[in-house]
Amino acid sequence: MDFVSSTEDVGRRLRAFRMGAGFTPEELAAKAGVSRAAIYRYESGKPPKVDTLGKIADLLGVSLPTLLGVGVEYIASAVSFFERMRQLEEDVDQITVMFGPISYLLTTDRYDELLPTVLDESIPQDVSDRKTAIREISALMDILKARKETFRRRSPSIVSLVSAAELEEFGRVGFVGAHDHPGVRLSERQAAARAEIEHVVHMLREQPIGVQIGVVIDSMPGASFQIFKRADKAQVAVSPFRLGSFANIRVGVATITAAAEAVQLYGGITDQLWRRSLKGDQAADFIEKTVLKRQAAA
Repeated sequence: MDFVSSTEDVGRRLRAFRMGAGFTPEELAAKAGVSRAAIYRYESGKPPKVDTLGKIADLLGVSLPTLLGVGVEYIASAVSFFERMRQLEEDVDQITVMFGPISYLLTTDRYDELLPTVLDESIPQDVSDRKTAIREISALMDILKARKETFRRRSPSIVSLVSAAELEEFGRVGFVGAHDHPGVRLSERQAAARAEIEHVVHMLREQPIGVQIGVVIDSMPGASFQIFKRADKAQVAVSPFRLGSFANIRVGVATITAAAEAVQLYGGITDQLWRRSLKGDQAADFIEKTVLKRQAAA
């Protein structure tokens, strides 16, 4: 990787971690003792001095190696993590996804309409940082919608592994952020979840160009992950954050790495799951006869 592209990557990480820390460029500039224009230059890929970058890393609560992309990026903010996902998806050729119950990139527009409410519900009323978490939902939704718009515009190939057990649970409990949340009409949320599952069935039958979905009917790994591939590079993102029912945008540490060993190991997991997954009409029939039929009978 050449020097220009590496400084561009540093700039992207700087933007993501700044957003996750809740700083505007002006606020970060004031705290770092540099001009607002300098922050914009750094985020656009102009190399800052190492001592300045070290000070900025401290202000953002990340290590300098993480900001530089040396080894593994450790990310404790959902806003920062999904912004990094958006950045990585801007120029990839293939995305392999194991995020349950459904890859966000393949969800409907109705999912986006309900998601802010579900995220709000997922934040306990008595946590000390609830006001901050609520403010972050708007920024997070902007990032997620930008991801989906980029995906639809660029149409990179996507391989999505879906757990049949998670789909069934999604349909049973509905698209909710918490158990027994006041004001939630469970039947409406179950209908919303069912609509997303039916959308998966539709994609399995129609097989849109570049979209491959495998339905895994046995055990799946506990961690969600995504592999980004382009001609010259592959990276793996592993995440505790969740956007479906009982969403989690508050607690956990995600990682992103381009280490060859990690890419190979996670690639091996996806290859193994893909080989034994149901696909096409066979997968669609399975979901209709088990997941959707059971929900209709409940």
